Amino acid sequence: MMPNAASSGPSRRSFLASTAVATAAVAGGVPLLTACGGSDGGPREGTTSGRAADELIPTYVAGTIAAPDLPSKNGSAAGYTARTDLAALATSVPSPLGTGAPFKVMSPFWGTPPKGDCAYYKALDAAAGTRITWQNQDGNTYGQKLGAVLASSSLPDMVVVPGWELVGKTANALTAKFMDLGPHLAGDRVKKYPNLAAIPSDGWRMGVFGGALRGIPLSAAPADIIVPYYRKDLFDQRGYSVPTSADEFLAWAKDATSAKAKVYACGDLSWVSSSIFGACPGWNLDADGKLRYGVERPEYLEALEWTRKLFDAGVVHPDDSARSGDAGQRFTAGQILVLNADIATWYQKAAEQARANPGFRIEAMDIFGAGGGSPTLYASAPATLWSLIRKGAPKETVENALAAADFAAAPYGTKERMLVDYGVEGTHYTVEDGVPVKNDLGTTEVVNAWAMLATPAPYYAHPDLPDIARKQVEWQQRMGAFMKKTSTYGMTIVEPTRYANLASQFEQLQIDYVRGHKKLSDVQAAISTWRSSGGDELRDWYKELLDKNGSGN
Repeated sequence: MMPNAASSGPSRRSFLASTAVATAAVAGGVPLLTACGGSDGGPREGTTSGRAADELIPTYVAGTIAAPDLPSKNGSAAGYTARTDLAALATSVPSPLGTGAPFKVMSPFWGTPPKGDCAYYKALDAAAGTRITWQNQDGNTYGQKLGAVLASSSLPDMVVVPGWELVGKTANALTAKFMDLGPHLAGDRVKKYPNLAAIPSDGWRMGVFGGALRGIPLSAAPADIIVPYYRKDLFDQRGYSVPTSADEFLAWAKDATSAKAKVYACGDLSWVSSSIFGACPGWNLDADGKLRYGVERPEYLEALEWTRKLFDAGVVHPDDSARSGDAGQRFTAGQILVLNADIATWYQKAAEQARANPGFRIEAMDIFGAGGGSPTLYASAPATLWSLIRKGAPKETVENALAAADFAAAPYGTKERMLVDYGVEGTHYTVEDGVPVKNDLGTTEVVNAWAMLATPAPYYAHPDLPDIARKQVEWQQRMGAFMKKTSTYGMTIVEPTRYANLASQFEQLQIDYVRGHKKLSDVQAAISTWRSSGGDELRDWYKELLDKNGSGN
């Protein structure tokens, strides 16, 4: 079966770079659990962690349906590599939990959404006992739509919120607009929904907003970090060795680049350079006991300076310099030899090229430390998106929304997972030599949607390319051995709105600096301005938050 959405869904590097979700919510106040009252008595800023959070989340009941061939280790996803008997799939939802009451779901969608009455949606509704009207929105501009909807007086019954859209007043709106799910899911109440009960507790903790459990998580593996891919087939043809330090990479890149042949060593490697240099994301109590923000550490500038060297050396493809086109397509075309992307790209590119270019081989470099040797890496957030139910929704609507989420979170090896991932046999896919293969209708209809409501514990499984699943898990396990958690790991933190735009200039400044449009002194000046404009005050706010709530590591 295809990987679940938690491990293959859309991502934004600016979000993945943080091990906590930090958002701006309300002005004033201090970061206490009793800081500022929310609309139903909970706090609107700060965080809820430790024992206080554990009292709000569901009891964890591990699934027992299908033991993975590669269990999770060092923060990796689990992996399934053995062929599954499709005729002997288990059942995780013995009878539909939904009653057929209609409700509406707004969710981001990447691509062209299918029609509302498509065969896929009908089949899922029939199996789960639901009747969903999907309000799919363009994932690339979802933040604009989400902001408008949250500002209105009329909300869909269920809304999917990506972590990277939790900016400005969005977190405040989540507390004000969406219901506390605790009465339905906290503690043993979740046992009515066994698939939701099997979602790891770290993911549920990140669904606590404003002192209440509001978000159903799409969980992610802590070792789900950005991957430096390389064209192994072309490396082998040209006799290249995989670099093992920052200097080796730069030397290799100069040798591998031929502007005349329109072949460049790499695309923009800004995403992975932070891992190479061990740049700690977000707020963290460092070894010297001082609390620092990511941009204050020397590794931040070192990563930027090295990335700048790649651009200055002319080894980055001109289209990456211009931020145009699709770097993934340049990679498969052989125009760049190294690409940084999320781990789902491994399977996506291998499957895409299996017939078109049988000689294509994509592999992942192990991340190296800047000077060679072991890297210092930081765990990713254990949840990246949530589905939430609006306040005031009728009881039947709530029960049907939870029924849909429970169905969507079905584990690997079940009929429900098969239906969510592949649709209906004969309509959306056929079975060839024991492997499900989507047809054209399956490719267009069985995407996004249901996988956005909830996901099981992270895993990889590719019946058509089982070796890719093995490699994904083993790579995460190797990298996870060098992984640390930050002081804010696994927390959904709501910052006061007076700090909402404090760090907003850094993303564009980084883009401009590595391309030679800004000087290092400009970056250093921005860091100084950040401190004097509120960064030092925000540091004090985080100190008090960590003193009161404890550290995430």
